[in-house]
Amino acid sequence: MRHTREHKDATRQRILESAGRLFKESGIDGTGIAAIMTDAGLTNGAFYKHFSSKGDLVAHALAAQLDSQQQAVDTLPPGRSGIEEFVRYYLSTEQRDDRAHGCPSAALLDEIGRCSTDAKRSYTDGLTTLLDALGARLSPTDPTAARPLVLTAFAMMAGAVQISRALADPVLADEVLRRAAAEALNLLNPSPK
Repeated sequence: MRHTREHKDATRQRILESAGRLFKESGIDGTGIAAIMTDAGLTNGAFYKHFSSKGDLVAHALAAQLDSQQQAVDTLPPGRSGIEEFVRYYLSTEQRDDRAHGCPSAALLDEIGRCSTDAKRSYTDGLTTLLDALGARLSPTDPTAARPLVLTAFAMMAGAVQISRALADPVLADEVLRRAAAEALNLLNPSPK
């Protein structure tokens, strides 16, 4: 039976959503194609109608996850208030504790570094777009000028979430998030010169 283009696109989207969530939850290496396809409600045979390999899926899933994150940033209030909202959510216990629906950077950086060039390129392109969207809130007339600050703050934030997730002491884990939020907001709100 032939399916419409809309059906094929919807099926591909289901696979990407399942892969993105499961990769963040269990890791790229810890998630097989069978688990992704079962989660998407599909058979394993349907996988190769949409992706040539698991590596191909990883590259597309990373792009989709970062695109979704960037779209969420686009819905934030303009200017520095949007930046503050982003920082406070990103470094919240809710975002830390919901790995499957949280930031792909905080969940997958160690594995992305070992992925194919295509996956790294997808990650680089998606992260650059996200950083530029955040930079536009700091410097609407010259977002590129804000990139060093945004990149530094984002790297610190992603690392803080990773460290917080790794700690067995919940009080210390929460303190990591609080301190990182204060430092990121300070970094992203430099005093006038």
